[in-house]
Amino acid sequence: MNQPLTYPLEQLMIIKKNRFDQAVKTLQQKKEILEKEYEKLYDITQERDEVKTHKQAKLSQLRDTLDEGTTTDKIQQMKAYLKIVDDKLLDKEKKVKAQQTKVDLAQKQVDLATDELFQRKKDLEKLEIHKGEWEKEVRYWSAQKEAVEQEELGSAAHVVRKKESEARKKKNHE
Repeated sequence: MNQPLTYPLEQLMIIKKNRFDQAVKTLQQKKEILEKEYEKLYDITQERDEVKTHKQAKLSQLRDTLDEGTTTDKIQQMKAYLKIVDDKLLDKEKKVKAQQTKVDLAQKQVDLATDELFQRKKDLEKLEIHKGEWEKEVRYWSAQKEAVEQEELGSAAHVVRKKESEARKKKNHE
């Protein structure tokens, strides 16, 4: 009589589990993308810092040259080169800002994927709790039904024994 019980929401539970597993994979992918974007940001920031250092070196060189006294052509040439370095630095700054925007977007995607993962986990846990409660209830009602059946069998057996006993008494009296 103890047959395995089939949870009526088993298909839903499988769907919820698959969604949870997919959310885990999605979060992992988003984290990998974020990591790559951070690496790009680091590289671009390094390039920008190299240009900044180069600019500082050229500014120092210009100051030293001005202090020593040199030709106007040499000073104009150095200022023109500094302008080129400034343009390059500005370009690197734009690249850093653009990459920071990509990093921020990737971080938002990770945050959304994390929120979705927690929601999927919560949905699955609710269903698992419901399944546990359902199993307890089914076991309780099965035990109740079995007790009633046992009581009925016991009563029937008692009635049969009583009739047999009465029949024997009648037979013995005759």
